[in-house]
Amino acid sequence: MLTDKRCPWGSSTDLLMQDYHDHEWGKLNLDEHYLYEMLVLESFQSGLNWAIILHKRENFRRAFKNFIPKEVAQMTEADIANLMTDSSIVRNRQKITAAIKNAQALLMLDAKYGSFAHYLQSFIKTPIVHHPQTFEDVPTTNSIAQKMAKQMKKDGFSFVGPVTLYSFLEAVGLINDHLESCPFKYHG
Repeated sequence: MLTDKRCPWGSSTDLLMQDYHDHEWGKLNLDEHYLYEMLVLESFQSGLNWAIILHKRENFRRAFKNFIPKEVAQMTEADIANLMTDSSIVRNRQKITAAIKNAQALLMLDAKYGSFAHYLQSFIKTPIVHHPQTFEDVPTTNSIAQKMAKQMKKDGFSFVGPVTLYSFLEAVGLINDHLESCPFKYHG
C-alpha cells in the first residue's frame, strides 16, 4: 500500500514552505488583494528561490501597502528610492517598478472586466487539475500561460513571462499541480 507523500518541494524541513504548500498552493483563491500579492511575489521570485521570497513575504506586504493595488498604483519615484534601500525585501528596481506598474494595469482591468479575477477567468474558466505522478511531470509553463503573458504585456503588465505566470496560476489555484500521491491535492 502506498502512503501519501507531499510534493517534494513541500516536504521541506522549512515549516513556512510546508505551510504554504499545504494550505495555499493549488487552493483556489480569487480575492483581489491575494491575486495581486501573488503576482508581485511570483514576479520577485523570478531568478530566485521561492523560499527566499516566502520568508520575506511580510516585508513585501509592508513595503507594498498590504498589496492593495489602489495604494501601490500611487507610489512615486521617492517610494521606489526608499524601497531600494530596504534590505528586508529584494532590492531590484525593475521588479519594484513592475509591481507599481502592474497595480496600475490591474486597476485598468478592474474597470474593464469588473475584477482581476474575471480577467483571469477569461483565460481559465474553471481550475485546471493535473495531479501528475512525479515532480518531473510538472510543467513550468503551458499554452495558456504563454497566451496570458502576451495579452498581459499588451495590457500594461511587466515581469509576467509565461513561466512566472504559470507559477502564479499554480499559486492562486487556477492550476493545481499537486502530485497524485500528495494528501493536499484536493482543497475543498
